[in-house]
Order: sequence, then structure tokens, then C-alpha cells
Amino acid sequence: MKAIILDNPLIQHKLSIIRNKKTGTKEFREIIGEIATFLCYEAMSDAKLEEIEIETPMGKTKVKRLDENQYAFVPILRAGTGMLDGLLKAMPNAKIGHVGLYRDEETLKPVRYYYKMPKDIANREVIVLDPMLATGGSATDTITMLKEDGVKKIKFLCILAAPEGIRKLEEIHPDVKVYTASVDEKLNEIGYIVPGLGDAGDRIFGTK
Repeated sequence: MKAIILDNPLIQHKLSIIRNKKTGTKEFREIIGEIATFLCYEAMSDAKLEEIEIETPMGKTKVKRLDENQYAFVPILRAGTGMLDGLLKAMPNAKIGHVGLYRDEETLKPVRYYYKMPKDIANREVIVLDPMLATGGSATDTITMLKEDGVKKIKFLCILAAPEGIRKLEEIHPDVKVYTASVDEKLNEIGYIVPGLGDAGDRIFGTK
């Protein structure tokens, strides 16, 4: 499977907390953001740096710097916004786009209702955010829309992924890397990840 899994003990510990149905909204929301920050660090491991000269209190030196203006974060509404703060802590100057999709409960296919991107989105590397890569429908549709807007480099970050979602993303968008904290067992009959952590959006926003 084409997925980069952050099998770090600290991340696995935090996953154990948010998987627990007894974990409250505040703690759940905070840990989603924390894991998102870790995922961002991994996703940026191939970022290109520019060399500049600065002056420290002890004298001049050359340092390497990331151009944050070359990046955009695109959370898939609404659950994806729960990951956004974690990424903005790492790159506060990145631009932000939004995609609104909801899942038809009968067909399990995503329905688009909102799409708003920075004007220069085609010139940026885009990191798409959604806590759950389940059927893969929302992820693949979002990435398709971004490519239609001219985006050339896209990465997908999620807290959990199902094998079915990874396979669909690999089939339709083989050039997009997936970064996740865990690849779970499967999807159940209504398209939820098992063992998963329930409905991420409901738990982030306290609407469960």
C-alpha cells in the first residue's frame, strides 16, 4: 500500500487516547491537532530550502529557510478543519483553501457543496487534510478538483486510513503521497473505519 505510516511510540500513545470512546471533546480536539503537527513534519521532509545570510548576536552566518508562501493547506470540511491548527503551528504563513463535501448515506459517495481556493493555488504545493481516509471518495474528488485548477504537487494527511481508501487513492491519483498515523483493518457496512475512532467530525466539534 502507498502510505507513509508514522509508527512513532508517542503518536501511537496519542492514538490510544482518541480511539477511546470515553475521551472528551477538548482532549480529542487537542490530540487531533498534535498528531496533525507530527504528520506535517513528516510530509515536509522533502521540502526545498533556500540559503540566506543573517546576523546572529555573535556575527553573520548562512542559514537555510523554507518559503512558506509556496504552500497551501486544504482541509475537507468539516472534520479537516480540526487538523488545521496543528499544521499552522508548523507553517503559519501557508495559505488556506476549503472544500465542502458531505457523504450521501445511501451511495456513500461525496457530494460537493463548497470550493474556495487562493487565487494562485496552481503555483503552490497543496496539503489536503481529513482525519479519516475511509472510502476515499472525498479525498479523490478533492484532489481531482485541485488538479483541474492546475495544482501539480499534492499530499494527503489523515489521522487514520482504511485499506480501501488507500487503494482508491492509489488507483485514481498514484502521484499523491498519503501520510497517516495508522492503517486500520477495514471499513464496515456503512463505510466507517474499523476499529477507527468513530465519527471524527462529531467528536472534534462535540456533536456526537
